[in-house]
Amino acid sequence: MPIRLSTRAVIVHQAQLLLVNAYPDGQSDLWCAPGGGAEPGQSLPDNLKREVFEETGLDIHVGAPCLINEFHDPDQNFHQVDIFFRCQIQSGALSDSWRDPEGIVTSRRFFDREALSKIRLKPDCLIEVAYSKIDAAVYDPLERLLPP
Repeated sequence: MPIRLSTRAVIVHQAQLLLVNAYPDGQSDLWCAPGGGAEPGQSLPDNLKREVFEETGLDIHVGAPCLINEFHDPDQNFHQVDIFFRCQIQSGALSDSWRDPEGIVTSRRFFDREALSKIRLKPDCLIEVAYSKIDAAVYDPLERLLPP
């Protein structure tokens, strides 16, 4: 099984974390950081800028890596490694009228820490990493992909 490489943006803006629902037509209540699969021949930061713009309409500055997470679904023969980067918004604003050209991300929003404790999100350590002041990247070992 080939390992898929993906980039993700950790964007904390005004003490709120940006998350997306990446299940078409809201088939799941699972939220994650915006981003997506890396394209050959494109740098990871450039890939992440493209993915975040497609999913949210935001232009971002990509900073340092802060988390490496891997997950798998052995039943579907799927294994993905996500590299998360600390990012800041350079321009744009979230809009309900924005449409992901691929039609995967159906919702995008900022969550404060209280709201984060009431939703389902992956990876498990994302909240801790997002609000941490530690500069080193965290490694989150292999976890099983949750069903929708």
